[in-house]
Amino acid sequence: MTIRLKDFVCAALATGAALSIAVSPSAAQGTKQSSVQAPKPPMVERKPHRLILQVNTNEAAMMNLALNNAANVAQYYQDLGEKVEIEVVTFGPGLHMLRDDTSPVKARIKAMTASTPAISFKACGNTQGNMSKAENKEIALIPEASVVKSGVVRVIELQEKGWTYVRP
Repeated sequence: MTIRLKDFVCAALATGAALSIAVSPSAAQGTKQSSVQAPKPPMVERKPHRLILQVNTNEAAMMNLALNNAANVAQYYQDLGEKVEIEVVTFGPGLHMLRDDTSPVKARIKAMTASTPAISFKACGNTQGNMSKAENKEIALIPEASVVKSGVVRVIELQEKGWTYVRP
């Protein structure tokens, strides 16, 4: 039994036409199909942005630059509605930034911490101890500062946890 090619093609076309009508009844009726929108994916909670700013010089301009960077980054992410954590880590001569008796920026730090809790200040305990020995007195820090054992180690540990490091 042989099927001629012409008969086969005609049968295939007829079957295809029947299927397209069966699959798309609205097309056969001349009505427009509405488009269905896929559901929006749920909002994903983003990890907070985390920044380390290092201060290791006793220069007021460098200290103010670090504070400017901290304020600008905090404001940027606040405007986006995203979380940010900023740590200013001081060591060596940079400890003067957080010393109660020598800080040229202590009033600014006080104002910043009151208005921007995302910014914190860390003082190197090793440097504080060495300065105490060298000056033969206790080195008092501003109330907004907290002491870490080693400023450099603090930077290392935060970087190992994925924090971004910037030296202004």
